[in-house]
Amino acid sequence: MSVQYNSASPAPINWRYSGNQLKRWRTKANVTREELAAASNYSPDTIKAMEQGVRAPTPRVLDVADEMCDADGMLSAAKDYLKREKFPARAQDFMLFEQQAISRWSYEAALISGLLQTEPYARALIGNHCPPLEEETVEERVTARMERQELLTRRPPVALSFVLYEAALRGPLVDKDQLDRLLAVGCRSNVTIQVLPFVRAIPAALMGPMVLMETSERERYALSEGQSVSQFTSDPEVVWKHTERLSMIRAVALSPAESEAFVERMLGDL
Repeated sequence: MSVQYNSASPAPINWRYSGNQLKRWRTKANVTREELAAASNYSPDTIKAMEQGVRAPTPRVLDVADEMCDADGMLSAAKDYLKREKFPARAQDFMLFEQQAISRWSYEAALISGLLQTEPYARALIGNHCPPLEEETVEERVTARMERQELLTRRPPVALSFVLYEAALRGPLVDKDQLDRLLAVGCRSNVTIQVLPFVRAIPAALMGPMVLMETSERERYALSEGQSVSQFTSDPEVVWKHTERLSMIRAVALSPAESEAFVERMLGDL
């Protein structure tokens, strides 16, 4: 089986269909976008984004529109089909296969890996999304990220390897608790954490983050991420290239013991 996923995929079809129905009912009832926006406490641009399927219509908008358009519950009924996913669309396939992993290796160039994040660090990252997310969405995604960390303690154990570029450790959101978290997780027998200092950086380390994993069916996958595009694939050629790049990075990174000492020195400087 070959899995290919690219984040340039269109918005979920339930968003687009519900948004289209919202617009049709509003137009039929001669309700302007501005009137619906004022009644539901959203901006007209947000209502437009919902109608175009760029954003999911919220329960409040659907209920208000249902009443204003005399839809007799037909718009409100869409709420059951628009429940928020735990993860953004571009990450859902990856999260599904991650739950089946028996081994997982990753490299992060700018951020602490999600499996290693404290809750405040995760909330700060997710809450700083652009465009802004609904508060409920932020809380749901923070909860989902914390639940993912069950992978660290699963039985039978999952072999986990993390390489973190020094830039990720020196980010403005990284505090004492986050560094303590790295040290605590790094003590687990199934976890390896390595730091790649600035002075050891190689070109392969400047090409962005990646994740490699293998499932119990011995299927291997690779995830690479950019600002706007993600690729999640089982293509052997792509997996091999990512494996080679990660091997080069791990070879020049500090050993686990050296990495632990590196983080402890950073803690001492705080």
